[in-house]
Amino acid sequence: MRVSTFWELMSHEFGASYCRVLADDLVLSEVGERTATEALAAGVDPKSVWFAVCRAQDVPESRWWGPDQPPRS
Repeated sequence: MRVSTFWELMSHEFGASYCRVLADDLVLSEVGERTATEALAAGVDPKSVWFAVCRAQDVPESRWWGPDQPPRS
């Protein structure tokens, strides 16, 4: 996953404004006690960061790949 895809998914799920706040404020244990923004800057795979955000925010798995996309294995 590209970083741009990460931001597209964040914007779709949480809204264009709130997704940036969430990425800057929510500390994710799955990516080393970092925020999403910090994890991406440190080179953590954007897909790992996205899934960590989804789990932390209780996003249903059916929405993890974006709108109208079937879940992947």
